[in-house]
Amino acid sequence: MKNKLSGVIIAFVFYLLAIFLKFSNDWINIVLFIISYLFVGFGVLRKAIRNIFRGKVFDENFLMSLATIGAFAIGEYPEAVAVMLFYQVGELFQSYAVDKSRKSISSLMDIRPDVANVLRDDKVCEVAPDEVKIGEVIIVRPGEKIPLDGCIISGSSSLDTKALTGESVPREVQDGDEVLSGTININGVIKIKVIKEFGDSTVSKILDLVENASSKKSKSENFITKFAKYYTPTVVIIALMLAFIPPILLEGASFSNWIYRALSFLVVSCPCALVISIPLSFFGGIGGASKLGILIKGSNYLEALSKTEVVVFDKTGTLTEGVFEVQEICAVDIPKEELLEITAYAENYSTHPIAESVKRAYGKEIYEEQIESAEELSGFGILAKIKGKDVLVGNEKLMAEKSIEFTKCNGIGTILYVAINNKYMGYILIADKIKDDSVMAVKGLKKNGIKKTIMLTGDRKEVGEAVANELSIDKVYTELLPNDKADKVESLKNELASKGKLAFVGDGINDAPVLAMSDIGIAMGGLRF
Repeated sequence: MKNKLSGVIIAFVFYLLAIFLKFSNDWINIVLFIISYLFVGFGVLRKAIRNIFRGKVFDENFLMSLATIGAFAIGEYPEAVAVMLFYQVGELFQSYAVDKSRKSISSLMDIRPDVANVLRDDKVCEVAPDEVKIGEVIIVRPGEKIPLDGCIISGSSSLDTKALTGESVPREVQDGDEVLSGTININGVIKIKVIKEFGDSTVSKILDLVENASSKKSKSENFITKFAKYYTPTVVIIALMLAFIPPILLEGASFSNWIYRALSFLVVSCPCALVISIPLSFFGGIGGASKLGILIKGSNYLEALSKTEVVVFDKTGTLTEGVFEVQEICAVDIPKEELLEITAYAENYSTHPIAESVKRAYGKEIYEEQIESAEELSGFGILAKIKGKDVLVGNEKLMAEKSIEFTKCNGIGTILYVAINNKYMGYILIADKIKDDSVMAVKGLKKNGIKKTIMLTGDRKEVGEAVANELSIDKVYTELLPNDKADKVESLKNELASKGKLAFVGDGINDAPVLAMSDIGIAMGGLRF
């Protein structure tokens, strides 16, 4: 792209020299125009010649070349260079947008696992994931990506599933649970029996969705090339007829005069105005949006927004903060501050996002000498001895396991039940916070003619429905993987009116396939399309 920009700048400088400096010798001006033309038009000429040898004669490159060479032939040098300059400026905008997209998509490749640790002959061997067979056992250590879909046969752990589902809460897994490739093992060592080959695994399907998403793009994206396929031969045929038929049929008509007119017709018929009208005529709109922190890939998307009927949202990081916060503290026979303090001390050594949210809510220094012991009970919670007291912090299963009577919380989110010396002392509700402007955004969309708002999420049904109800979202689909989201978006697009458009708003790697295949993809935060 830097080479293209340099070529445009150099060509523009020579063009200005030829326009504003009137040399005594006209040939100097002509040479300046030719130099400018070659800098900015050589690539188009090369494409046109290459396509001719490949049998693809009538495209926009051929007509651009023919029209500009024709302009030189009739002495309209400024017009010939200007046509190529404007065309390349439009191409420059497009190249910039495509480069941004490629960088965004390349970040998705981080979910591709490099190796799989396979247990063969009682030895751990590092092999490529696509060499692992169904039925083999792989070992995944803390911090490693799970390379293939499988079923846990030994061990338990927490899995970071954000790359697949967008859900911020780590998923607790143990013996017998199925796990998906692309997720990250957070703590325990687990053995997994492979149930799918790499080509059929979840991570492979996601990568395939992104790589082939362009094939599901709107037909209008290739409109200019398809238009030129029919427009170019028509213009060339008319120009040939204009050059030769009148001199033959009309008395006194000269070939030189009508060839000049035919070349003029070619220049006027050049599709450069069509090619550059999109990026330049909407430049003001794109510039205005950029002042508000909105980067628009192309003005065709800006135009498509006016036809949008359905807006589909991802949940985590889009409508919600994607960061967990303590939402409610319910204490029994103990002050709320003390319940929060004892829970923060119990969670002190944990790096789990839930633990971090509790410590952040406590907000005070934790004196580790007061923590006599702390043991993580995988899948249940934490057993600790703090200030001489036996403390249990965990889920419902932990309370049931220790035979502690407790009052169940029906709130939406992650609930930490707390018991001190085997007596239930209350709970702390932790949930992803809805963004302050989400309600306003949804209301604004409906006010401006959006017919339906939909939310797609990998979260549990009760969590997704609670967020949808609070934001007045028309429809919600929960517990979806990236390929499920892609299928759902494709289904929703098929339900639209013939001219209606669908926009998807998302945040995160897991949304890349859906963003790429939507009529309009709106990416928030780290992933930009």
